[in-house]
Amino acid sequence: MNYSQEYLQLLADQYPSIKAASSEIIRLQSRQKLPKLTEHFMSDIHGEYESFLHILKNASGVIKDKITGIYGLTLSENDRDTLATLIYYPEQKLDYIKRHGTVTDDWYKITLNRLIEICRCVASKYTRSGVRELLPETFGDTIDELIHVNVSYGADREKYYNTAVSSIVELGQADAFIIDISKLIQNLAIGKLHIIGDIFDRGPRADIILERLMNYHSVDIQWGNHDVQWMGAAAGSLACIAGVLSVSARYMNFACIEDGYGIIVRPLTVFALETYGGDPCKCFMPQNVNRVAISQHDIEIWAKMHKAIAIIQFKLEGQIIKRHPEFNMDNHLRLDKINFKDGTVSFEGQTYKLKDTNFPTVYPDDPFRLTPAEEELMESLRSSFLHSEKLQRHVQFLYRAGSMYLCTNNNLLYHGCVPMNGDGTFTEVTLMGKKVSGKSLLDMSEKLARNAYYIRRGNPEREYGQDFLWFLWCGSCSPLYGKNKMTTFERYFLDEDEPKEEIKDEYYRLYEDPQVCNRILEEFGIDANSYSHIINGHVPVKLKKGESPVKANGKLLVIDGGMAKAYQEKTGIAGYTLLFNSRGLMLSAHDAFESVERAIKDEQDIYSTLDHIDYAPHRLLVEDTDTGKNIQKKINALHALVEAYRTGKVK
Repeated sequence: MNYSQEYLQLLADQYPSIKAASSEIIRLQSRQKLPKLTEHFMSDIHGEYESFLHILKNASGVIKDKITGIYGLTLSENDRDTLATLIYYPEQKLDYIKRHGTVTDDWYKITLNRLIEICRCVASKYTRSGVRELLPETFGDTIDELIHVNVSYGADREKYYNTAVSSIVELGQADAFIIDISKLIQNLAIGKLHIIGDIFDRGPRADIILERLMNYHSVDIQWGNHDVQWMGAAAGSLACIAGVLSVSARYMNFACIEDGYGIIVRPLTVFALETYGGDPCKCFMPQNVNRVAISQHDIEIWAKMHKAIAIIQFKLEGQIIKRHPEFNMDNHLRLDKINFKDGTVSFEGQTYKLKDTNFPTVYPDDPFRLTPAEEELMESLRSSFLHSEKLQRHVQFLYRAGSMYLCTNNNLLYHGCVPMNGDGTFTEVTLMGKKVSGKSLLDMSEKLARNAYYIRRGNPEREYGQDFLWFLWCGSCSPLYGKNKMTTFERYFLDEDEPKEEIKDEYYRLYEDPQVCNRILEEFGIDANSYSHIINGHVPVKLKKGESPVKANGKLLVIDGGMAKAYQEKTGIAGYTLLFNSRGLMLSAHDAFESVERAIKDEQDIYSTLDHIDYAPHRLLVEDTDTGKNIQKKINALHALVEAYRTGKVK
């Protein structure tokens, strides 16, 4: 490749001599031959912060495997479990050990030696400079020295090592050192973390998950439909705000909204009690999937709040559908199909008896119009969402680290689907007057999603973007939803099962075909003949019914295993993690996580089964990755700079 004089001169400012450029070439070429770092893929976390944080701490079982590999023949299983728990929860486990046993200087020295050895093992795939980027501030230099010292070089090196360990103990710094090195082991065990959507809803504290992700050393996010609804709420979309509150009320979970984000929902409680005080709201009884201890009286209050916000949600969604006929979502309109006199609703050629006929806030001649009290309530709630500093910070992070899809290391990552027709062609959708499909649909979706938050208020493109975020939540051709409709109204008000059916996009039938998966990969610019895969979540894999997360002979992987408690009875497991290391792809299926207390006290880990599902054609090195390709570009440029120095083209 020919490099311009200007480019080489700029490069020369950074590497001002042949020696400097050559030194960097040597460093980069050496790095290319290291094994690729381990990538972790997780999806559909749904607010289950304890399970999520524990899986990060144990690296999906990788840390325990390392301990077994090093100490399997020299330590008992109980001792290995204690060591693993110490790495996962160093502060709490140290406190527990001290309260229930005797901690001596010898115990500290033995434990420090074991932790240093484990750290040395998980750091082996990194360059020394890569490890330094993750070192803690306090003991970083000491850890760096200890994990790289080679005691086999002689008595002097061994004495140096032993003296350092003894000094840590004698100076009373062993606890702090154990905490620092344990957290470093956790970070080194995961080279890159990919979140394939749906951080929010159902579980108690999505905000805790996002706070951890914001401080994680390497992470990217592919948005899920639950995520974009929260993004729309943070941008000020009333329909998204109502949707977020409706889901939270359904699962009796305002902890994230109130405790996490400081959003005041008392106006909703007051409105619900005033409007539906004498209504039992039996169709809106919440689900207690998080097993909250609550009285029947409080459950009834939740039901009233649930109904109040659900009716508002149907109105606001109807307004969007009327504004945007191009969304093709008339099959969601139900309030205008109600016969208020006889308590029925008619649509799609059928008439159904309503289980609940109390609609005190619905105008029969204008059913999608909010009452003045509803308007006042929603403006109050919008103000709370817009002024929640923490929510805005988290949503800005979702925009910064997130996208509709990601192509990385020959893998295509997205949450839901690429909408398809029955013949395997990509479904065409008209957005902003432009017809898009396949990759262009996802690209346009991302552009509109960003417009919703970043274009100044009052601009029509911002308003369109906010309506589009709601479309992404539940639209029939939304790549994040992937069904013909969302039958929320039908589930509340009808006994019959047929109208509640949500038909999946043809994608979910066709993705069993390797040729279809290859077509999708090629659409996104990935060579389907290479070692490449599609990785998505969104649809829980019902393992107990014989479903497999591996589709199309391993070309596509669905990694939604039901981390949310609401799904675990259907799936039979409590989530998947996909690992991609230098040997290939491994799928880790997790059992349910009981509690941090049980993990510390009884050393109860999440039981995970780790299976190789697709071996790489050869040991994958850094040079085989996207990072390696970028490194090679820099190596080529530096070679050109060295030649330019030698020929005098650059002085």
